[in-house]
Amino acid sequence: MIGTLTLDQLRVLVAIEETGSFSAAGRRLRRVQSAISHTVQALETAQGIALFDRSGRVPRFTEAGRVLAAQARQVLRQAEAFERTAQSMAAGLEPELSLAVDSFVPTPPLIRSLAGLRTQHPELAVTLFTEGMGAAERRVHEGSATLGLCALLPSMHQDLQASALTEVTLVPVVATTHALARETRVLTRDILAEHVQLILTDPLQRPGPSFSVVSPRVWRFVEIARRLEFLLAGFGWGTMPLHLVQPHLEAGRLARLPIDDPGLLPRSVGLFAIHHRQRPLGLGARWLLAELQRQSWFD
Repeated sequence: MIGTLTLDQLRVLVAIEETGSFSAAGRRLRRVQSAISHTVQALETAQGIALFDRSGRVPRFTEAGRVLAAQARQVLRQAEAFERTAQSMAAGLEPELSLAVDSFVPTPPLIRSLAGLRTQHPELAVTLFTEGMGAAERRVHEGSATLGLCALLPSMHQDLQASALTEVTLVPVVATTHALARETRVLTRDILAEHVQLILTDPLQRPGPSFSVVSPRVWRFVEIARRLEFLLAGFGWGTMPLHLVQPHLEAGRLARLPIDDPGLLPRSVGLFAIHHRQRPLGLGARWLLAELQRQSWFD
């Protein structure tokens, strides 16, 4: 009961609105018409408002009755969602799932996995954070995210558990208008150091991580998309995930630098799903993790 209302009264009201008459509502609900009439009269008496105009041969909704029937339908939907959520939680589904994703993670397989989760557990509230370097790991460590999808830094917290997802190919690139794109010498460390290097950094660390930094002159970016824009504009060179720059390489906007020295620049980076060892994953997070591991990340 909600105050002076009952869900049964609201079901009767909605059934009348949907079927068009008291008798049709009775057939749907498997009740005699007199029981339907009694329920409506009790509802009108309790609320102090006429829901039906009975001046004609067949009762018709008043304007107030139509408005309240629409609201009754919303209340019933919420009540059904409440029951589904409660049943799912009793079966082990967590109340909510928060996901932190860093910029190296390819978007299409993530979308497919989240769409599958929505179908599998439509009642699960999901929060998504898109993050820069180091932030997904930090959110999981601090507890503001349940799962993190990220490339791991060497300084990963020991209280985090990592599950491998895929490897992202990294390529050194530069705008085709940049001097390095026309360089005829073998690209050694000394030659690369003559030019500005555009790198990703963690804004909460000062001066920030310096992995695979070759040049003494660096521009630091939090957002990989903005770094790509500056690469395309010819402000420097940098190492980028192949899946993000492939269209620009094919269109001739970027050139791949002929550097084949993993001691100088990494050829790939592993992507992982991470969670806190002391916080067991709920049903939804376990399903999503398994789905992410099943994905074909690069078709």
